[in-house]
Amino acid sequence: MRKYYTRACNFYHGRAARSLIKSKKAFPLNGKKDIAFDKIEIFTRNKKNISNNFIHIQDIKKLKKNIRKIIKNDLKKIVSRRKNFLKNVNFSESSIMGILNLTPDSFSDGGRFNKKNKSFKHIFNMIHSGANIIDVGGESTRPGSKTIDPKIEWKRVEHVLKHFKKRHKKVCLSIDTRKPDIMIKSIKYGVDLINDVSGFEYDQNSLSKLKNYNISKILHHMQGTPNTMQKNPKYKNVLLDIYDFFENKIENKLNDKKIIIDPGIGFGKTLKHNLTLISKISLFHSLGFPILVGTSRKRFINQISGEYDSKDRIGGTLASVLYLLSQGVQIFRVHNVREVKQGIMVYEKINEK
Repeated sequence: MRKYYTRACNFYHGRAARSLIKSKKAFPLNGKKDIAFDKIEIFTRNKKNISNNFIHIQDIKKLKKNIRKIIKNDLKKIVSRRKNFLKNVNFSESSIMGILNLTPDSFSDGGRFNKKNKSFKHIFNMIHSGANIIDVGGESTRPGSKTIDPKIEWKRVEHVLKHFKKRHKKVCLSIDTRKPDIMIKSIKYGVDLINDVSGFEYDQNSLSKLKNYNISKILHHMQGTPNTMQKNPKYKNVLLDIYDFFENKIENKLNDKKIIIDPGIGFGKTLKHNLTLISKISLFHSLGFPILVGTSRKRFINQISGEYDSKDRIGGTLASVLYLLSQGVQIFRVHNVREVKQGIMVYEKINEK
């Protein structure tokens, strides 16, 4: 069976975007008037082959009727405004998710914020630097890491979750966990968002246990487990395989409209896989949900630049964030909130013209 995929491309920003949208020479991305596109890339996939071609939006009418119908359906999702379902998060604007690792062994900042006073000071600093989402995690999912006992994981995060909303009532709180019991305990403390890096695959009962809770979810992609994911990851086509994973999960298992898509940079991907996903990220707009990407301090930056120490990868992080922003990505999961926020502000100010 032949399948088609639609990727918005050839983007315009600011005044140019507004002018082209007004003259109907380009479509708005996600209903926003300050970013537009006038070309699409169509991927065609069957059992044996994958092909692609670029066409101008004015040439969509020349496509065969069956293909045109599929493309138009994708375009409806691409151009539609994303509904705001997270507390104080507007998907028409860029958002920053600040990372709080309460672990002794995370790849970048393990052990730095375990103590109560340090964790809340770091939360305060991230919020005042521009983060409007805080993602709290008690288990490292770095390459090669092994799962830990849920009791240990809960002990690490409970003190932050218990007091977070008392101090930061209006800030969106996310829990980074693969374990359904921790998800449910966290919801009772006011967590707004579940971030499961396994894509709710680690525990097959996760979604059924969550069905009675009106909770937003990040649908994250990972091949394998943290312990095995970087041992020679393979795909037929990384971009389309991950798209199919999301589509299948959304249509057959989640049945939920409060979803954020995360392709999982560095989770079971080679350098080539990561760069393909970043460069073609706009394909995922045709799923119809907000997109989150976490490139912060990731290994692919080291592979390109040779910068071994993860704390020295701010430049690579910011470069990837600004490219992703130009492609319409809404949320960025980062360690260095202040620097990334500053970069986004300057980028957006330049693009106003």
